[in-house]
Amino acid sequence: MPAADVQELTDRVLAGDRRALARAITLVESTNAEHRADAAELLAAVLPRTGSTVRIGISGPPGVGKSTFIEAMGALVTEQGHQVAVLAIDPSSARTGGSILGDKTRMERLARNPRAFIRPSPASGELGGVARRTREAMLLCEAAGFDVVVIETVGVGQSELAVADLVDLFVLLASPSGGDDLQGIKRGIMELADLVVVTKADGALLSSANHAAADLRRAVHLLRPKHEGLTTEVLLASSTTPHDDGVAAVWRAISSAHEALAATDQLDTLRASQATAWLWDEIRSELLHRFRTTVKPTDLAAMEAAVRSGELTPSMAAQRLLEGFGG
Repeated sequence: MPAADVQELTDRVLAGDRRALARAITLVESTNAEHRADAAELLAAVLPRTGSTVRIGISGPPGVGKSTFIEAMGALVTEQGHQVAVLAIDPSSARTGGSILGDKTRMERLARNPRAFIRPSPASGELGGVARRTREAMLLCEAAGFDVVVIETVGVGQSELAVADLVDLFVLLASPSGGDDLQGIKRGIMELADLVVVTKADGALLSSANHAAADLRRAVHLLRPKHEGLTTEVLLASSTTPHDDGVAAVWRAISSAHEALAATDQLDTLRASQATAWLWDEIRSELLHRFRTTVKPTDLAAMEAAVRSGELTPSMAAQRLLEGFGG
């Protein structure tokens, strides 16, 4: 892409042009070497306009109602004058690598909201279901003027661990099934949560939701606080009830916790730590890419065969391949 085109795209993103933002995210998601160079130039240009936003991660077991909850909260937050960007990490098609779930299918009303922007990205086998370029997409959304960025994960495997390294606050959704969810949520995931929300707390499920919330409160009470001065709350919400006070309470809790982190400099410390982790993630990814493009396929196949047959241990085979790679 000519330098003039990169500059034009940068200017349009900074002006809040939605189409330009979508194009910019496509650019940073590209694996093409020339596109990566253009993306680096674009990101460097917009970086000074990033950072003054609330970054929220939302996860939970499949079927808990993540998209429905995000749509309800997004409607509430935009009514209050905020601009909301949602980066939804979708399961990837095994055949095409593309998103199986679409943004307009899952959040149709929010997708039509002029103060909201929704971008689905295929997980494509990335660790934890978090697309590799989600961090960069988040920065682009911030540069385009969105002051609330939500990252929704597929809620399987290591997704919660991965998204926690991207956001200021991590919200874990749980269903009214209570005990079943507690069995499925690992202690390590619970420790990451800044806020736990029991969804579908209405109608026939309200009693179950209250029991689930009580169980979860006992569970989080045993955990060490994630941030100094903040305790993990457990709230209830109904995403399908118009203007449900539970959704409003969740947003108030998020806003309050974010303000507390910023007031005590914990937010700056957290983001600095995340930036360092991002650096090492990029180093690992780039080294693996260079390794795969440098080592001869025949050598790699021979080492894999030797490992499968038991002729070499994995560590011995890896050492031989790395010696040929230059290290």
